[in-house]
Amino acid sequence: MSLSPDLIRTLAPLPVLIPMLAAATTLFVGRRPTVQRAVTIFALVAVTAVSAMLLYLADRFGATAVQVGGWDTPIGITLVVDRLAALMLLVSSIVLLAVIVYAVGQGIRDGQENQPVSIFLPTYLALTAGVSNAFLASDLFNMFVGFEVLLAASFVLLTLGASADRVRAGVSYVMVSMVSSLIFLAGIGFAYAATGTLNLAQMSERLDDIPTGTRMAIFGVLLVAFGIKAAVFPLSAWLPDSYPTAPAPVTAVFAGLLTKVGVYAIIRAHSLLFPQGELDDVLMVCGLLTMIVGILGAIAQSDIKRLLSFTLVSHIGYMIFGVALSTQSGLSGAVYYVAHHIIVQTTLFLVVGLIERQAGSSSLRRLGGLAAASPLLAIVFLIPALNLGGIPPFSGFIGKIALLQAGVAHPSVLSWTLVAGGTVTSLLTLYVVARVWTKAFWRARADAPEGDLADVSPSALIDESERDIAFVDREDVGRMPVFMLAPTIGLVAVGLALTVFAGQMIGIADRAARDLQNRDVYITAVLGEGGGP
Repeated sequence: MSLSPDLIRTLAPLPVLIPMLAAATTLFVGRRPTVQRAVTIFALVAVTAVSAMLLYLADRFGATAVQVGGWDTPIGITLVVDRLAALMLLVSSIVLLAVIVYAVGQGIRDGQENQPVSIFLPTYLALTAGVSNAFLASDLFNMFVGFEVLLAASFVLLTLGASADRVRAGVSYVMVSMVSSLIFLAGIGFAYAATGTLNLAQMSERLDDIPTGTRMAIFGVLLVAFGIKAAVFPLSAWLPDSYPTAPAPVTAVFAGLLTKVGVYAIIRAHSLLFPQGELDDVLMVCGLLTMIVGILGAIAQSDIKRLLSFTLVSHIGYMIFGVALSTQSGLSGAVYYVAHHIIVQTTLFLVVGLIERQAGSSSLRRLGGLAAASPLLAIVFLIPALNLGGIPPFSGFIGKIALLQAGVAHPSVLSWTLVAGGTVTSLLTLYVVARVWTKAFWRARADAPEGDLADVSPSALIDESERDIAFVDREDVGRMPVFMLAPTIGLVAVGLALTVFAGQMIGIADRAARDLQNRDVYITAVLGEGGGP
């Protein structure tokens, strides 16, 4: 088969189909953990390879629609592979593969008798399928299905081990997610009542004829639903209390990826369905408050996982900033920053798991001397930390500069205010990661207020205890399993690649933004040259 849109149509369903089939297979072989691990890793390697090919083909041939089962729009399910969807698929599949290798390495090292492998791996694969479906969906209801699949899987992953903290966080997460899903479902109902369709391409044409007030009401409902999932202020309070309680691999994939599914939905809805920009000022204010409130929350934390959870919220504001500008340069900066942040934030949470393994805690009150104890761990933390802080020449600096330049070029006082807020947030982020460096890595552990204590079972997937022990009584001190360290270093390398190949990545982001600005590209791919009925 030649490299053509026909190949895209053949490959497009595979990022959803492969992990779902693999999840079923891993359930059948639940008593054979070695086979389970092999199937899971093979499936995610295949998804990564398919996603890379889809990005190459989408960048070469443009947007391509796949009518699943041969049912034409709007009756059947339509999947669309364009540059944005393909880029998100590739970055997410890289992260999902790295995290599962990390989790498998941790499970092997800790012993399988206390590890829920038979539950963890199928659920993780279902999460992968839900994420892929959300990126490829070309109608609101199929996107809703993708969201629900990944959320159902995330409920299980978040509460692994059933400790009191995890159950409490899981209940909070479930309640917030259910509210978000109900609001999303209401938005779907309103959109269908107004336009008579749920297909995004058809809806984008019909919404132009809807009264402005009705259109803004529909967009407002969808923004609330997507804003909760993306953790946009003031809808972000749930996140710092939910993510840090989960096992290290789960926290990493949640923090790096799941909120970006919400950001993706905002980008898609804003550019395709509601490009008139009636709520751009609201988005700008929300973006500014997300940046500022998030980073101020990070400054107040003494636990690295909670600190990084607040920086996660804060940097969602940069992406919302780029979307709210409604310009090609703003969207380009937002797309690049989403890819950068998925990689860097996931890497940092994996590093926290290594810190817990090395030092017995993620609390700054107990940490110290890590640079001397493990220079390699210090380097693995320092590179993504500087990247998050936006130090040149890393990709964080490139993404922030792209967004700030787009903001400066936008003729409004509010955009300039966002430029100032983004600059302050970047400086405060650098302060936050520098504080982690000086306390956890640079000072002596004896100088930490609780330096003589450690958690009895740090970073375990299950059977996590809240009891403390003396640091000197810890077993397995300083040993970081190769299969935990290797994927973390791999993600550090991917983050550096975003810097080395920044020209190519910015080029893809520019072309993706151009397609987002020109709705006809998407509409033509789905409905054909003549458009829809």
